[in-house]
Amino acid sequence: MSTLSVPLTPKLEEQINSMIESGYAPTKSEVVRRAITRLAEEEAVQDVLKAMREPLLRGDLRDLMKKIR
Repeated sequence: MSTLSVPLTPKLEEQINSMIESGYAPTKSEVVRRAITRLAEEEAVQDVLKAMREPLLRGDLRDLMKKIR
């Protein structure tokens, strides 16, 4: 596991500390890990929604996967 140092604004640090106090996560690192995971999940959902609007990618998911491979 690597370590990354990121400067935070006072507001971001306050929000992280608030999340820890509320029980969202036990440490600052865990808050950041969960935030990055959630961001990645949101981007994946947006990619799926975008693909659904693409005429060439409409249809059954299994058929779509065959086209991608």
